[in-house]
Amino acid sequence: MQHPIKVIITGATGMVGEGVLHECLQSDAIAGVLIINRRPSGITHPKLTEIVHEDFMDASPLMSAVSGYDACFFCSGVSSVGMKEAAYSRLTYDLTIDFARLLSSQNPVMTFCYVSGAGTDTSEKGRLMWARVKGKTENALMQLPFKAVFLFRPAIIIPTPGLKNTLKLYHYFGWLIPVFKVMTPDGICSLKEIGEAMIQVTITGNKKKILEVKDIKQLAAKCLTAL
Repeated sequence: MQHPIKVIITGATGMVGEGVLHECLQSDAIAGVLIINRRPSGITHPKLTEIVHEDFMDASPLMSAVSGYDACFFCSGVSSVGMKEAAYSRLTYDLTIDFARLLSSQNPVMTFCYVSGAGTDTSEKGRLMWARVKGKTENALMQLPFKAVFLFRPAIIIPTPGLKNTLKLYHYFGWLIPVFKVMTPDGICSLKEIGEAMIQVTITGNKKKILEVKDIKQLAAKCLTAL
């Protein structure tokens, strides 16, 4: 029988991270969750431990705290809107890879799930700056000595009702979600499905490492939320 797992989540003060955290706290498959944020989340739960760490560019003080975990669900991220490539790369590539290197050194059997995005460019040569940087990040993560790395590429995301970090955009345009479900069923998934898919690949693994919307939904449908 599979034992419950312990996971680290980053970005829990953002929409995606909060949604993934919500699913982990509800799941019997998760024994404990460590969230690492730049500011307090305001969330309390018996399974939850929180570390406030303002400088993610220097994760070395976290070395002992991040040992002994089965997975990291890396949900941190910034918008590329208005940013130069160097600044966006620093907050996307450098920050992610430095943190992932620390985790891999402390947890050789860890599964690392990275929230990337639909349209990510792993050739690193495309026209879109954000897609090149995300692609470079994905490529580098695949080279690290984790048990497994899974690259999640959601597109349109359905927020989880009742959570506080839902982007304002969804409050204004949420009425369009039923339309997107009909017009582009393989271009839309829910935060619930992303969280469930992360739990599923951590427990059972998966042959496919780059997970598009269709893959995320298929994995969520068979999620082992209870053991």
